[in-house]
Amino acid sequence: MTAVEVDDLCFAYGRTAVLRHVGFDVQPGEFVSIIGPNGSGKSTLIKCINRILAGWTGRIALSGTSVRAMSQKAIATRIGYVPQVHEGPLPFTVEEFVLLGRYPYVNPLIRVREEDRREIGRILERTGLSPLSGRNMATLSGGEHQAVFIAAALAQGARTLLLDEPAAFLDYRHQVESASMLRQMHRDMGVTILCVTHDVNQALAASDRVLALKDGQVAYFGPPASLLDNGLLERLYATSFARLPREANRLPWLVPCGGPS
Repeated sequence: MTAVEVDDLCFAYGRTAVLRHVGFDVQPGEFVSIIGPNGSGKSTLIKCINRILAGWTGRIALSGTSVRAMSQKAIATRIGYVPQVHEGPLPFTVEEFVLLGRYPYVNPLIRVREEDRREIGRILERTGLSPLSGRNMATLSGGEHQAVFIAAALAQGARTLLLDEPAAFLDYRHQVESASMLRQMHRDMGVTILCVTHDVNQALAASDRVLALKDGQVAYFGPPASLLDNGLLERLYATSFARLPREANRLPWLVPCGGPS
């Protein structure tokens, strides 16, 4: 059974069509990167799947169940959403914020259960955040901040993560740390990942399959290596790329050269 299934998805802001007849499926445990030029509908797609946006047509299903038939709390137990780096103060410690991710399971009228605290402890340990558990969110670096949002999504008990440009606004070191954490969760925890990214090289290196959008439509969906065939990437971004060789059995490193392909 597929983890996520999207069929004939259309969405518009007013009269402006953003997604046009988008269809694809994600298998349990897959890492799928979503790429494409600005304005191609990448973030909108993620928000439709998570039902943050309403008014779309078509079908979206999680493990075979239409999201139209699910409550938002039920959706939260299936998928966790990680937005771009949050701006503004959050008056919580790291442990408190991650604990908020247990909201699908916690009755707000009773005290937090010990089993929830144990689960949070395990998640903080696996994401390397245990030493920061008592720190205020306002004191964290951008990379630490993003790691906490990922941990909170895992705290929901979701087996599928939707990430909207998790490396946006991060410096190079924290970009590497964020990418490494995602690969580790995918490998060691079997988490299904749909990740919007502008980093084509990261998409080629980390993904089982890549979904490329252009003008709100699926331009490509398949294995990373085939993105390099027949000028597909050049047409997608309307620019040329230099291909730099890397170690054996690894795809080349791509460098945009500028100008039309």
